[in-house]
Amino acid sequence: MKNELLLIISLIILFGGVLATLRLFGRAGLYTFSAIATVVANIEVMIMVDAFGMEMTLGNILFASTFLVTDILSELYGKKYAQKAVNLGIFSSVLFLLISQSWLLYIPNSSDWAMPSMRALFTNTPRILLASLIVYALAQTFDVWLYHKWWDFTTKRFGSSERFLWVRNNGSTLVSQLVNTVLYSVFAFAGTYPPGTLLSIILSSYVIFIFTSLADTPVIYAARRIKGSIPD
Repeated sequence: MKNELLLIISLIILFGGVLATLRLFGRAGLYTFSAIATVVANIEVMIMVDAFGMEMTLGNILFASTFLVTDILSELYGKKYAQKAVNLGIFSSVLFLLISQSWLLYIPNSSDWAMPSMRALFTNTPRILLASLIVYALAQTFDVWLYHKWWDFTTKRFGSSERFLWVRNNGSTLVSQLVNTVLYSVFAFAGTYPPGTLLSIILSSYVIFIFTSLADTPVIYAARRIKGSIPD
């Protein structure tokens, strides 16, 4: 149960970290969190583990935290600010891709011990990062758009812009995470893993995303509750 426990702890720390970042640093903190999480998730996703009776890659909870960030920005500040976080995540990934690939161009010193590991880790990074860039841009932009479509629908249907936060949160995230899971897994791992393993990755990733999507709803309610004390 070690892997399962670590995943649960990671969820608590990351979602709690999003809320703490918002409370301490406001929008700027969320932008920073989103950029860091996007880059680190693209490294972590290369690790395969067994958990909850499934094969899965890591990185799912980090990716889920970026959707939490955009939903909080949508709820508290509006669509423009949520899209800015998406654009920042894309820019961060491009910059990291260029920097990490430049490391591999150097000729290491005879006493160097790190380069073989760096080559093993980052040789496959371009494919993963390019897949992430495309899918992240599509899924996150779709999530922001769908969040506000749900918001428009519930406001018109029930006459309140405050109610039914859980509908717009889960209604947007569950759909956009399905798009994210299928497209990313196919683009990043097709041909790398056997079809059965690839299908297992897709299913296990979406199961994780369902759980994280439901778990992030109380965090968004908490974010809205502390809005008055958030720095500009």
